[in-house]
Amino acid sequence: MTQKIRINLMRYRPDEDEKPWAQPFEIEWTPDMSILDALELLKADFDPSIAYRWSCRMEVCGSCGMVVNGEPRLACSTFVREYADVGEITIGALDNFPIEKDLVVDLDPFINKLNAVSPFIVTKNPRALAEKEYLQTPAQLAKFKQYTMCINCMLCYQACPQIGINADYLGPAAIALAQRYNLDNRDEGNRQRYSALIDENGVWPCTFVGTCSEVCPKHVDPAGAIQQVKATAVPYWGLNLVKPEKTPKKQQEA
Repeated sequence: MTQKIRINLMRYRPDEDEKPWAQPFEIEWTPDMSILDALELLKADFDPSIAYRWSCRMEVCGSCGMVVNGEPRLACSTFVREYADVGEITIGALDNFPIEKDLVVDLDPFINKLNAVSPFIVTKNPRALAEKEYLQTPAQLAKFKQYTMCINCMLCYQACPQIGINADYLGPAAIALAQRYNLDNRDEGNRQRYSALIDENGVWPCTFVGTCSEVCPKHVDPAGAIQQVKATAVPYWGLNLVKPEKTPKKQQEA
């Protein structure tokens, strides 16, 4: 017996539409069909102009983040069968970001926030190549390993109520990334990052709703990272009042 389901695809064409609108489709589905598979079917058999992002198909690249029946999900690991009882699926873009077309959003605001926390190891006295790599014990790695699992899917930004009302909020993934490097024993850039973290749009807007951690497909727990940063931010906040951190020359030129 053929299984069918209705898909309401939120369409947006910037040169034609004032706001997103739902285009209905009816498709046949199988138990192993993911939302990404369904989108490929729609694009191949119904409308080749449908726009969305995807790459790895196995929950690694993070590029297929979208809203499925009101929840931020990865299209590659969300299955049509999960909505069989509902009878229809509404698929939309992560609309806490500017929508470029259909399910494709502008990544620049997100990338700028990641860059703001200096997402790399900062050292005052870099080692020469001849000295080889920095050694690290399993215990030292364990302190921050969880935060290295982020795939930048931006689902946490869609789930975050603060991002919904304040687009300038630094946000869960960027703060968790900052904490990843702040906890790294090889790093000396804490104060440099805290200049962004203690800003009025840094960690303080978070009200610890926790939805960012609930939707994270890799269990990074950005909500926990934010609370850790808050607990250690006050000394840096006070120090910054007395002696403000200077913006690195390269960042000023950028």
